[in-house]
Amino acid sequence: MTSTDAASETRPRRLSAEEVRARLGEPEAMIKAKVHDRIDRHSRRFIAHSPFLAMATSDATGLPDCSPRGDYPGFAKVLDERTLAIPDRPGNKLADSFRNIAENDGIGLMFVVPGMREVLRVNGRAYPTDEPDVLARMRIEGKAAELAIVVEVAEVFFHCGRALIRSRLWDPASQALAEELPSAGEMAADQMGADLDPAVLENMLEAGYRQLY
Repeated sequence: MTSTDAASETRPRRLSAEEVRARLGEPEAMIKAKVHDRIDRHSRRFIAHSPFLAMATSDATGLPDCSPRGDYPGFAKVLDERTLAIPDRPGNKLADSFRNIAENDGIGLMFVVPGMREVLRVNGRAYPTDEPDVLARMRIEGKAAELAIVVEVAEVFFHCGRALIRSRLWDPASQALAEELPSAGEMAADQMGADLDPAVLENMLEAGYRQLY
């Protein structure tokens, strides 16, 4: 038996879309009605209070990527009811999201407000911009963003809080889970497979974290 055959034997059974729908049933009409094609006053206010979002993109082959984005509450700016912009702050310079958007402009966003169980989801089409007027609106700590991602909104809706309730995400006791993990420096040293000092890597990470803008 080859390694490929062995791997295929360990994969769970694949269900068709029809089988999944048969198991789940149809959503209620009220659930379908919550999806809108524009940013209303409630969505706008939620975005203005959100300091964190997850950004999902995919390349031309469909390989997905999900990138965390965060800053002061309201860092993502609503330009109008069908358009919003997200600043690009200094990071690892891999530019995965930009590369994906160049190949496939579909995008999905999930906005989070600390302490709020519900999240706001936005789906649409995206493109990068260096428009000065847009970047100026995103000035933080005296510095404007170098680039921004503009999202042309297609769908906006609030997602119920069951996932955050089950995960106990806002429960302070849940933070104790982080103490059971190795440090970021230790994990990086192990993953790189080299004789690197975890403390040195940890210091490098901390130095990078101090350069937020």
